Amino acid sequence: MNIILFDDPTIRPNLLPLTFTRPVADLRVGILTIAEKWSMHLGASVSYLTADYLQQKYSTHFDTSNFYINGAVCPDEDLIAAIQALKVGEALYFEQTLVAINGDNLELHAIEDMIAHGSSKRQSCDNCTRILEVWDIFLQNGEQIRCDFALLTKDRKSQPLHDRHTIVYGEENIFIEEGATIRAAVLNAENGPIYIGKNAHIHEGALIRGPFALCEESHVNMGGKMRGDVTIGPFCKVGGEVSVSVIMSYSNKGHDGFLGNSVIGQWCNLGADTNTSNLKNNYAEVKVWNYAKRGFKATGQQFCGLIMGDHSKCSINTMFNTGTVVGVSANIFGAGFPLTFIPSFSWGGAAGFEDFKLQKAMEVAEKVMERRKIPFSETEKALLTDVYEQTQQNRIW
Repeated sequence: MNIILFDDPTIRPNLLPLTFTRPVADLRVGILTIAEKWSMHLGASVSYLTADYLQQKYSTHFDTSNFYINGAVCPDEDLIAAIQALKVGEALYFEQTLVAINGDNLELHAIEDMIAHGSSKRQSCDNCTRILEVWDIFLQNGEQIRCDFALLTKDRKSQPLHDRHTIVYGEENIFIEEGATIRAAVLNAENGPIYIGKNAHIHEGALIRGPFALCEESHVNMGGKMRGDVTIGPFCKVGGEVSVSVIMSYSNKGHDGFLGNSVIGQWCNLGADTNTSNLKNNYAEVKVWNYAKRGFKATGQQFCGLIMGDHSKCSINTMFNTGTVVGVSANIFGAGFPLTFIPSFSWGGAAGFEDFKLQKAMEVAEKVMERRKIPFSETEKALLTDVYEQTQQNRIW
C-alpha cells in the first residue's frame, strides 16, 4: 500500500505561514506529525504531493498501486478501514472534503479537479478529524496527544521513574522513553497523558500537567510551567508558562514569559520575557490574518495567541497582541506591541518595519542550523528564496 499525502488547495492557504515551508501533512498535531501518524497506523512509509517549490525537499514516490490521502486529515481506525475498502478509481469524501483516492499516478492538478468538481465514484465516511485552520492545531492538540499516546505506547512498557524527588499523579498515564531524565518535577497526568520522548529532559522545579508531550531530546527548563494541551516538538528548549500550544521542532522559548493558544514553527526563538496575549480585554472573538483572504478572518475563538512561521525570532520583552500572525524569517524587536500581522522577512517592531534582506536572513538561518549540526543546504536556500519572492507583496511599509 503506497501512501501519498496530498495538499488540498482549498486548505493549504488557510494554514499559511506554517505551510510556506512544509506540506500540510508535515504539521505536528499531538505527539506526531500528521505524516508520522499515517505511517505508524499503516506500517508503511509515506511521501508528499505538494507545491512545486517544496517537492525537492518533500518528494513523491509513485508505485503501481497508490492511495492518495488528504494531508490535513488525521487517521483513526474507522477512517483507515474506509480508505482500505476503496476500489480502484473510488474517492472517499467527508462532507465537502476529499479525504482519499485509490488511484493510479495522479498529478496534483487531477486531484484538484476532483476537489472542485467531485468524483463519479464517490464514497462517504461519517466522521474525520481535519486541520482546516491554523487555530485547529492547538484546538485539536489535546485530543491528538491522547490518540498518539495510545498508538505509541501500545504493548510497550515505560522506562521507570527513578527520581525520588519527583511527584507523580496518574502514573499509569505517563510514558517515559529510553534516555529521558526527570529531576525534582511535578507530573500530573490525571486529566490526560504525559509523554516524555527519547533523551528528553525535565529539569528541577518544572510543573507538568497532561495532556503533554515532550519529544525527542527536548528540554523543559527549571521552573517551567506546562499547563496542558501542550506539545514541545523534537530538539526544543522551553521555559516559563505554556498553555494549549504546539512548538514544531528545533525552536526555543527558553526563559520566563507566557505562550498560550499558539503555534510556533521550526527554527524560531522567543527572547526572554516574551509574552503572548491570548484573550482580548473585551473578551471578544479573535480575528487573525488569513493569507487566502488577504485580510483578517474571524476564528470563532475567544482564545488565540501567536502563530509564527519558521525561522522567525523576537527579542527580549517582546509583547505580542491577541491573534498575532508572524510569517517566515521575521526578526522582531523593540518596545510596544508590534502589528498583529507581521509579513515574512520583516525587520523591526512597533516603531516600524523594513525588509529583512534575503541574504541576511539566510546568514542567520545558516548559523542557527549549524549550532544543531544540520547543514543549511542548497535545497533550504532555494525554498527560502521562493518564500521571499512569494511574500514580497505583503511587505508594504
